[in-house]
Amino acid sequence: MDNIREYGMIELDDENSGKHFLVISIIGEIEGHNSASEKVKTTKYEHLLPMLVSIEGDEDIDGILFLINTVGGDVSCGLALAEMIASLTKPTVSLIIGDSHSIGVPLSVAADHTIIAPSATVVIHPVRMSGTVLGAPQTYEYFQLIQERITNFIAKHSVIEKKEIEKMMVTPGILSRDLGTILVGKEAVKKGLYDEVGGIAEAIKKLRQL
Repeated sequence: MDNIREYGMIELDDENSGKHFLVISIIGEIEGHNSASEKVKTTKYEHLLPMLVSIEGDEDIDGILFLINTVGGDVSCGLALAEMIASLTKPTVSLIIGDSHSIGVPLSVAADHTIIAPSATVVIHPVRMSGTVLGAPQTYEYFQLIQERITNFIAKHSVIEKKEIEKMMVTPGILSRDLGTILVGKEAVKKGLYDEVGGIAEAIKKLRQL
């Protein structure tokens, strides 16, 4: 119960396969270098990083299921988490059950196998920053550099072309004066972002196979 309350994590003994799985939730906002409001649901990257290191060295854990429902958050820290997930040697499956927005996209494609629920949404948009932004060429180049890191990661860990990701980022969006693309369930799979449409049954089945 403490693991569920503090980290959104449970251990699962799978009777069908005799394996021991770990289920980790990545929900709300990805909290990074700055603390979010107490009223905001967050996933703290400083909790997940050492947890992932511990999991990698734990011989009793046979696989990991990531449950993802995030609106995005700190770009740098979200990308750090995505790199850690991608570098795990244990079998990993991600299941997008609500939203996977912004930096949540790299996080959700980092697993070995990716599943999205039929009604789950994905939002791909250009890098955005809050606070004071200097109107200088260096600022624009910095934004471009971060965006390049994100698009390269997504393209490497899915079957979608990098040019297609960049195109979706700058597509006029549904929201007024906004840029980006919203994909729902099957659309995200057709684009090549995720492997299949499904739910918890498909996710557990795939972990057993892996």
